[in-house]
Amino acid sequence: MGYAGHSMEEEYLSRCVVDTVRRTVHIYSNEGDKKTVECDTPEEFISVLNYVREHAPVDTVSYVDPI
Repeated sequence: MGYAGHSMEEEYLSRCVVDTVRRTVHIYSNEGDKKTVECDTPEEFISVLNYVREHAPVDTVSYVDPI
């Protein structure tokens, strides 16, 4: 078994980087794939952020320093 109970053949979330200033979320997989979610409104960003907080393992989520 791999990380978080996944078999070694499955792709899974390895890291999630939240940028609150730019309202973006960068999602990285164990296979090196990267997806970026760009939110147009604060409400959309909060919705995505809530989803990440509910579903992503805590140790995979980090935040960009706003300064």
